[in-house]
Amino acid sequence: MKDAQPGCLFCRIVQGEVPSEKVHATEAVYAFRDINPAAPVHVLIVPRSHIDNAHVVERGHAEVVVEMLLVAQEIARSEQVDASGYRLVFNVGDDALNSVPHLHLHLIGGRSMGWPPG
Repeated sequence: MKDAQPGCLFCRIVQGEVPSEKVHATEAVYAFRDINPAAPVHVLIVPRSHIDNAHVVERGHAEVVVEMLLVAQEIARSEQVDASGYRLVFNVGDDALNSVPHLHLHLIGGRSMGWPPG
């Protein structure tokens, strides 16, 4: 894997060192089911290259971020939550409960979600 961060859980998942339930994969991103789902559909979409989080995304990351969103749309269709609705979330930092410092997009759906999230 290009730009892998030693010890990063998601880098290890992308490399196949840690098992995951693959949902979708492209050359740039890998999507897998969250092991602690917040809803019936809870998929994490991560870039194959290590980026710490959404706060450090730069213009040079534009293609991979767009790819993450396009993959999210495709997964929403395949998981049949595109019509009923779904949530896309980037968490940044400890207060947001971001436990893995590797950019990841949560696709959450399959149930009605009120506000605030929870």
